[in-house]
Amino acid sequence: MKPQYEPLFTPWKIGNCEIKNRIVLTSMGGTDLFGWMEPNHFDKAGAEFIYNVAKNNAGLVLPGCQPVYNPMRGEWLYKNKKMYEDLARWMPKFHATGAKLFVQLTAGFGRSFTISKMMEDLYTNPVLRKVSKPFMDLDKITATASPSPNRWSDKVPSREMTVEEIHEFIDAFAKTAVLLKEAGVDGVEIHAVHEGYLLDQFTLPYVNKRTDEYGGSFENRYRFPVEIVQAIKAACGKDFPVSLRYSVVSKTKGFREGAVPGEEYTEVGRDMAESEIAAKYLQDAGYDMLNCDNGTYDAWYWAHPPVYMPENCNLDDVAHIRKFVDIPVVCAGRMDPTVAAEAIEDGRIDGAGFARQFLADTEWVTKLMKDKEEDIRPCILCHNGCFNMCHYKGVPNDQDLMDSLHLARCAVNAETMQTNKHYIKPAKEPKKVIIIGGGIGGMEAARVLKLRGHTPVIYEASSQLGGTFIPASAESYKGKLRDLLTWYRRQMKELGIEVHLNTRIGNPGEFSKYPVIIATGSTPRVLRFVPGHEKMIEACEYLNGKEVGQRVAVIGGGLTGSEIAYELALQGKTPIIIEMKDDLVSQTGVCLANSSYLREWFAWKNVEVHLETTLKEVRDGEIICKTKDGDITIPCDSVISSAGYMPAPLAPKGKNVYLVGDCNKVGNLRTVVWGAYETAMKI
Repeated sequence: MKPQYEPLFTPWKIGNCEIKNRIVLTSMGGTDLFGWMEPNHFDKAGAEFIYNVAKNNAGLVLPGCQPVYNPMRGEWLYKNKKMYEDLARWMPKFHATGAKLFVQLTAGFGRSFTISKMMEDLYTNPVLRKVSKPFMDLDKITATASPSPNRWSDKVPSREMTVEEIHEFIDAFAKTAVLLKEAGVDGVEIHAVHEGYLLDQFTLPYVNKRTDEYGGSFENRYRFPVEIVQAIKAACGKDFPVSLRYSVVSKTKGFREGAVPGEEYTEVGRDMAESEIAAKYLQDAGYDMLNCDNGTYDAWYWAHPPVYMPENCNLDDVAHIRKFVDIPVVCAGRMDPTVAAEAIEDGRIDGAGFARQFLADTEWVTKLMKDKEEDIRPCILCHNGCFNMCHYKGVPNDQDLMDSLHLARCAVNAETMQTNKHYIKPAKEPKKVIIIGGGIGGMEAARVLKLRGHTPVIYEASSQLGGTFIPASAESYKGKLRDLLTWYRRQMKELGIEVHLNTRIGNPGEFSKYPVIIATGSTPRVLRFVPGHEKMIEACEYLNGKEVGQRVAVIGGGLTGSEIAYELALQGKTPIIIEMKDDLVSQTGVCLANSSYLREWFAWKNVEVHLETTLKEVRDGEIICKTKDGDITIPCDSVISSAGYMPAPLAPKGKNVYLVGDCNKVGNLRTVVWGAYETAMKI
């Protein structure tokens, strides 16, 4: 192990519970031990993931947050005794790894509950609302401190919880903690005075307008989480560890409006001055650890940092709050292991929280210890597989139902939480397999084929592997994407895969005696109907290094166009975004944490955005656009076209011919990687 990592691997204590090292798997929805958005049960898939993380040298492991009141079917977590018996039988296997297990319990989501179109229909239709109540009581699920708008939907507002309901939840926390302790769990974590979830909503002045004992004064606003830890300690004993997931600062300007890094704003939630008091107050109430980051669902990019957020984005705030408590403090949020180790060695924090990196590679800690960092498959912070809850103007959570029910999968690792269908099965008849195209899809197919025992051969027309992922990872802030490209190229070498660069295949038929995978990607959509279209620069041309002027019109405000505009602004250019729809990044599959950052950053920096606007003509030094109010002329030095892409297969599907990636159907990295994996398993 490299010396700079050694502080990560020193022991520490939470109360009387000793943890072997400072690496913490922080909780992610979908990695639950008792099921996620389904009837409560001991979940074997969640247990397998948790065990693999523990086996690979994490010190403290927290499964996905477990609602004490299950939103599905309204079950109280403490009532299913059998799953605690199953957990007790599993715990010796887990403890054999040397790791410790804290189960994270949550009171729920309140106004942050992710409402889908189906849920809107259930709530707004009186008949459906009544019929659905036994299995999805949205009125109860979304209740919060005071009447409030839902984060995702205008049609399902949150009502005020009654005092009786609050007491019912407190009792449920205590009863559940007792069962977990009896099953052999090392501690619990309460979720959360954090991220704008239900307990946090009670503490935040912009949500909590109550006038009873749970609202108004500081002590009243924090009463709910205080009474929870007191009830658990009374039931389980003072030595049973109770951690708290805690947002140091809310970073929130108002309902559905966050504050991006560097922005001056007026805090409507918990500011640092209150946090200094609250942290000690919560410690004195009985909490044994603070597991920290920042943000709320209104400023979601702090708790779920996309690639645009700075590395270690929460560290300074968490290190500051460490000065005000005597209990251990963990920091999470795009943590870099080297920086985390330095902060631990300096006493600024006690533990480092990591989440999505474990989805990309459950073995990453073991590889770090064995000086095999180059073999770590990196998380690229995309949220495409793990948490792609998507929202744009006029649309609630626009997420596929299967994604809603199966969180914590991974765009870059098809096996994560999907080992029931994605696993390496040795080939019965090893074959030579021709792969035409050396982008991510071609390389992933080759990797899986090789691991199965086949002999893949890649033919790539250009001088390097990577395909369109080379320009896709070119922006200055996309270092993690470049790391993934490096990882794939290294895998080709380590696995000894035969690669022919600068070799263009014109006719796949010359390989007719072999299975052929075509991974030739897509071509940009050219707006040929627009006069002057030939004056435009295609998005990949710009990303590959073509020069542009100072004022740059970006045609298309989807994710690609918005990211290009963001890069232009970072480089000191003046982007102008032209988008036909009524919102930026108005597309399914892009997590709200990612899209809201871009929208709010553009608003902060006064980036010129024209929505519901169509390009009519490109001229020298200007473009003509059509709006609802008539045509407008926009001066610009350059025009970048980001109008989308179309599949470009070298040949159609056929017997022994397979299409992989964008040449089959244009998607995102997740569709490319998972599709390539599945295709390689068919051969």
